[in-house]
Formats: sequence, C-alpha cells, structure tokens
Amino acid sequence: MIPFNKPYLTGNETEYIEQSVKSGKISGDGIFTKKCHNYFEENLGFSKVLLTTSCTDALEMAALLIDIKPGDEVIMPSYTFVSTPNAFVLRGAKIIFVDSRNDHPGMDEDAIENLITNKTKAIIPVHYAGVACDMDKIMNLAHRYNLFVIEDAAQAIDSKYKGRQLGTIGHLAAFSFHETKNIISGEGGMLVINDERFIDRAEMIREKGTNRSAFFRGEVDKYSWVDIGSSFLPSDIIAAFLFAQLEQLNTIQSRRREIWNNYDQKLRNNLVFKEKIRLPNIPKYATNNAHMYYIVCSNKKDRQGLLKKLKDNGVLAVFHYLSLHKSTFYKDKYKGEALPLSDHYSDCLIRLPLYYDLGTEDQNKVINLILDFFYKNI
Repeated sequence: MIPFNKPYLTGNETEYIEQSVKSGKISGDGIFTKKCHNYFEENLGFSKVLLTTSCTDALEMAALLIDIKPGDEVIMPSYTFVSTPNAFVLRGAKIIFVDSRNDHPGMDEDAIENLITNKTKAIIPVHYAGVACDMDKIMNLAHRYNLFVIEDAAQAIDSKYKGRQLGTIGHLAAFSFHETKNIISGEGGMLVINDERFIDRAEMIREKGTNRSAFFRGEVDKYSWVDIGSSFLPSDIIAAFLFAQLEQLNTIQSRRREIWNNYDQKLRNNLVFKEKIRLPNIPKYATNNAHMYYIVCSNKKDRQGLLKKLKDNGVLAVFHYLSLHKSTFYKDKYKGEALPLSDHYSDCLIRLPLYYDLGTEDQNKVINLILDFFYKNI
C-alpha cells in the first residue's frame, strides 16, 4: 500500500530527545523549547512564539486572549477542521460560516463584509493547503470594523503572502506540527503573537494562569494564580523532535515541492482534465509550501469511483473536510445561507499521497491510475 502520509525522520530526533532527557528537564520550556522559539523568531521572523501541545491549543489560547464571550460572533470558513470553530465555541461564541472560493477551497474574502454585525469579534482566515488567503482584504476589514484577525496557519509553515511569512500578519496565528504536516513532532503546535499587548498574558494562560514564566526569569519573587489558563506547553521531548525537523526545513521543503511539481506537471499536461477535474490554483500573491496536492472532481460519483480505484490498486488517497455548517453538532445552530462551494469541495476533493519518502515510481503509479480512471470514464 502506498500510504497517504508517512512521517519523515531527519536523523537527529532520537539524539536530541536523549539530550533533553539527560539535561534533567523534560517538562515544558526546556532547552529545546528555547531552541525552537529562537529558530522561529530569528529565522522566520515571527515576533513572539510559544510552542503548544497542538494547533488546537494555540487556537484556544487565542480565543482566551481576545476575550471571546457568549454572544460574540466569529467569522471563518465552513471548509476547515473542527479545531478552528471549537476553540471559540468553547468560550460561547456563535460561528458565522463563510463559503469557499470558486478557484480555491479557502474562504471567500469578498463574502466576509456582508456577514459582519455589531456582535462580530474576529475573523479567522484558514490558509488551506498552505496557500494564503488575501490578507490585505481581510486586514482592511479588520481595521475598518475594529476586529481581531487570528490566522489558522496549521498547514502554512514556510508559506508567504506578498513576501511576508504567513502567521506574521494577523494579531495572532496558530500552527500545527501534527505528523501529517510538513514539519512534525507527532503532536504539537505554536501560537504566534504579533500584537505586543498579548505577550504577557499569553505566557500566563499557557502556564495555567500563573506568572510562572516571569518568576523563572527573575521578574517576580514568587509566582501565583493571576488569570484563567490551562497547561498548554509541550514537553521538551516534543520540542527536541521538532528542532531536529526545523534544522532540515529547507531540505524537507525542497523535496516536497519536487513531488508537488511532478504531480502538477504530469496531470496538468493531460487535456482530458479540463472538464473532468480541477487542479490546485496558487494566486499570484501566494507561495506554495507543498503541504498537499489535491484534485477536485466534477462530481461526487467520480470522486468515490476514483478513491475506490486507487484503494483497489494499493494507493491510499483521502477526501478532506465535510462542511461544518452541515455537521451533526452545528447544523441545527446554523441559520445562514447555503454554502455551495464548501459543499462542492466536501463532495469532490481528493488529497493525494505526499510525503518526503514518496518515490518517483510510486508517485507515477498514482498519476497513471488517475489518468486511466478518467480516460476510461470520458
């Protein structure tokens, strides 16, 4: 079986984990957590970062930082992972879902303004497949209506918008290092803080609502409970694994882009797909971090048929999100309009295998199975 994903080891993960253990401190904010923080701030230009146990936790911290309260409204795409709305629903927010774009599964930026009310507190752009939303449009709306912007950059490491790293544009941002992402630590995430007013409180929320971090820096003579919070910081063992990955970021990204480009060139050169399938679109303002390669079938029947053909021939490809406004949990709460494009991607999108060790022979097998399916079903 050609898997959908296969975690990649750079070679230093276990060595760094051993170093962390021998340091005598494997709880949060150890030596490798600091190394990771320094890497992100010095190499990628993030203002302030805090590693978390997941992107979900980073989003929950963001919801706390902007003081989401019952009755607040938060605008985000319906075509996203459940962690995006969950962080805000936990604080009592009402989720206002926006449709996807016609040319990309990301949120339709032009549909946001009509959804803004006097209860709107924040916009949550999700950089689907690591491809940037139009952040100028979103930030202009945020400034005009005095809203917060929290970038869900779970898939967007090493991706840019008009030359700026994704995650550096909104007030806050959340990243994932789950094993399916480009850079991994098994589970893991990161909160990026671009607005200085949130830095001190973010540290407290991450440390169970205490000023423990300030205490260890010698800024206070004892630490105490000063705010709400939880245990959001990861073990230094997780950070040790992550740092080994970060050291090889350019190598990993180069290989992933090579695989992505091979899919794109060989599929795009077949004219049969003009009406049967759509391939990824990268807007001119965005870069491609090769997080995923997806195809969009013209209908659900073709999607199901192709998934079956791939599986029957030893290839695990997968569909992605189901529209959250139609989810079991939220469908009775959703009072908005139909979101046909989100539903279309839910019914028709397929993610193809893409991981560092995917060999050319295996990748060509995936490509040829797709070609064979559609040529036989013209």
